[in-house]
Amino acid sequence: MEFLFAPMEGVTGRIYRRVHARFFPGVSRYYAPFFSPSGDHHFPLRGLTDLLPEENPGVDLVPQLLTNRAEDFIWAAASLMDRGYKEVDLNLGCPSGTVVAKRKGAGFLLLPQELDTFLEAVFSAPELRGLSLSLKTRIGFADEGEWERLLGIYRQYPLSQLIVHPRLRSDYYTGPVRPAAFALALEGSPFPVTWNGDVFSPADLETLRARYPGLDRVMLGRGLAAEPGLAARLSTGEVCSRETLHAFHEAVSEEYRSVLYGDTALCHRMKELWSYLILHFEGGEKHFKRLTKARRWEEFHLASEAIFAELPLREDAEMPGLHTYL
Repeated sequence: MEFLFAPMEGVTGRIYRRVHARFFPGVSRYYAPFFSPSGDHHFPLRGLTDLLPEENPGVDLVPQLLTNRAEDFIWAAASLMDRGYKEVDLNLGCPSGTVVAKRKGAGFLLLPQELDTFLEAVFSAPELRGLSLSLKTRIGFADEGEWERLLGIYRQYPLSQLIVHPRLRSDYYTGPVRPAAFALALEGSPFPVTWNGDVFSPADLETLRARYPGLDRVMLGRGLAAEPGLAARLSTGEVCSRETLHAFHEAVSEEYRSVLYGDTALCHRMKELWSYLILHFEGGEKHFKRLTKARRWEEFHLASEAIFAELPLREDAEMPGLHTYL
């Protein structure tokens, strides 16, 4: 089984990725949080820095683009190809209201004819010859009946893989997954199909394997952010120790301290990491509130040290707790 790390805005940037790859085996590829190319065809310094190969040593990274304009996608993908990337992913799954309002991400699924025209232009662009193109998609916007038409469009093109989050945009991340929709994609597609969503434990993976015997790749997101050693545990059964998790946390915070200016920026970035990591600890609500109130790094660091010293690790991270803490 191959495990991919999903793009997670605010969490899985270049610093997190390279430290994670150093501490935890088991992830074959990391997907960068999306970059949305603009019409001026210019990479802002911040977006470019996150994607520079030299900023991602030891990481097999796939950039992700968010756009509904073929010319912007082609420009950005060709630029990334010039920087050495061999694969680029198109985001058709982001459910954010601001993204959807612009008919990007999951909002692009509302325009299947325009999406087909977009893909035709992208796959016929001479600038992108030799570049692998994948899609990360939901199964529709508000109705599961949309999926058959969308899947028919995707199957017209030589995708390197189709990553399916089997929810509608209206489901966001807590609605029910739609196993029949994923089965439809897995059974008849001419390209590899990857499952994305709700894998938080070995039991979850075994359920998937039993339901889809042909499944050979899974993209992990929230579960891997909560338990950074999850991919290794799913592969080998080896559980990450508290000491390794603590060392990982310290390495991430030290790297952020070297590039971020001031306590406010550092605490904010580490709070994003902890919004998931706290779910790997028993009884973390009070401690997480202490973290969220911290304004100075010393105060934040003392609160995080208390978590490692006082709270037991869960056997499996519990995602429903996310809404309690946030």
